[in-house]
Amino acid sequence: MKIKIASMFAGIGGIDLGFNKAGFETVWANEIDKYACKTYAENFDNSYLVEDDIRNINTQDIPDIDVLTAGFPCQPFSIAGKQQGFNDERGQLFYQIERVVKDKKPRVVFLENVSNLGNHNNGKSFEKIFISLTQLGYTIRYAFMNVYEYTNIPQNRDRIYIVAFRDYDDSCKFKFPDKSNTTKTVNQFFDINQKHNDCYYYKENSSLFNALNKKVVEFYRIYKIKDNGIFPFTKDLCPTLTANMGTFPNRVPIIRDIFGIRKLTPYELLAFQGFPNDYKFPKGISLNQAYKQIGNSVCVPIIEIIAKEIIKIFEN
Repeated sequence: MKIKIASMFAGIGGIDLGFNKAGFETVWANEIDKYACKTYAENFDNSYLVEDDIRNINTQDIPDIDVLTAGFPCQPFSIAGKQQGFNDERGQLFYQIERVVKDKKPRVVFLENVSNLGNHNNGKSFEKIFISLTQLGYTIRYAFMNVYEYTNIPQNRDRIYIVAFRDYDDSCKFKFPDKSNTTKTVNQFFDINQKHNDCYYYKENSSLFNALNKKVVEFYRIYKIKDNGIFPFTKDLCPTLTANMGTFPNRVPIIRDIFGIRKLTPYELLAFQGFPNDYKFPKGISLNQAYKQIGNSVCVPIIEIIAKEIIKIFEN
């Protein structure tokens, strides 16, 4: 019998996928974004997916679970945002995690967020979460982990992972995975000899093209457009994929191939998030929505290796 998880702020299912690969079974998931729900339903059994605001959900309607997972909104704590933390309505959604934990009492709680959560408001935001879970009877373990240092995915994605245990003995048995640097390079994630749809290429008569043509000069090097210019990213690494790729199209990472200068495609970026090749976006999902969903998601392999350490607790 598989160990049951409930997934809050499920997005397109990156955390669910990582836990499923480690041997867990998702029995309930919740997401408010209707487009993310469409993508989730395309790739998972959606009979357990609840499309609604978590604040509207009665915890009695959530089945009994062993693990609660939540990649709760990161924008209030991100250095890329206004950093309003718990003064931001999205930041206050942590209280919904608190409510579900209090009522369902899962054996383990797994949370993921931007690494800046640890420093936000001089550490007070993280302290608030720590104290909240402690008062509910949980022992907390946490780690800051960058994707390329722990998986075979060459993406610079630094995140905080929080694992809370209802049983103190469980917390003593758990350890975060050891580092295992990626052996893959970015040239294994896209092909400069493959022509893609014209929509991904910067037109030669566009306002940006001349500047890009001067800066984006290396094959198999990923570039970023920032507010202050165009810059090559660290060699053999993909920059952090962010949700604003869907709001500001020029924030999508850029490469040069033999046909011109283009944005990486959604499926190339899914690969940089460690999603399997058969993962699909359904009809009706716009390009901007796809980019947003990828940036809002997680890197699946790093979730999987943490989940494999969590499942050991249940097997012992």
